[in-house]
Amino acid sequence: MEIIEKIKNMQKEKRLLTAVTVLGMAGLLLIMISSLIPEGREEPEAAGTKALASYSESYCRETEMRLEEFLRSVEGAGEVKVYLTVGSDERYVYATEGKNSKSDNKTEVEEKYVIIGSGSDRSALVETVEAPEIEGAVIACTGSGSPVVEERIYKAVSAALGLPTSKIYVTKLE
Repeated sequence: MEIIEKIKNMQKEKRLLTAVTVLGMAGLLLIMISSLIPEGREEPEAAGTKALASYSESYCRETEMRLEEFLRSVEGAGEVKVYLTVGSDERYVYATEGKNSKSDNKTEVEEKYVIIGSGSDRSALVETVEAPEIEGAVIACTGSGSPVVEERIYKAVSAALGLPTSKIYVTKLE
């Protein structure tokens, strides 16, 4: 009951009531403003996604440059530009350990990931990291008007990238 009496007394004192109201409104305003201001740090998942995209792009650009350099040495190719499309990001293959058990015409295989670390710093052991998969290639070169040069380009790109010729396009560079 004391609280109710104090609230009634506050209502009588207009200045105190006005001060409490103004301070409450100021607090709410500060909370609203803080939600609009961007934080200086990124979310961990977003940072990881950007790193993966960055790796995939850098892998693609590096492969394009190496292929351009190689194709310039193909007889009759001339100036060369290469554009590659990547279908997936790098892929992690984790180490596993397993048990095989046989009983009464049945074979059971149990596999578990190898975990390293301790406490909250535990993670699966990465066995290999597979490079992003190249899905297609567009090659533009000044010598592509000749069917012989185009055939050399198709075969070279197919052998270098392991792509079927149906996923390679060769065109004239102007």
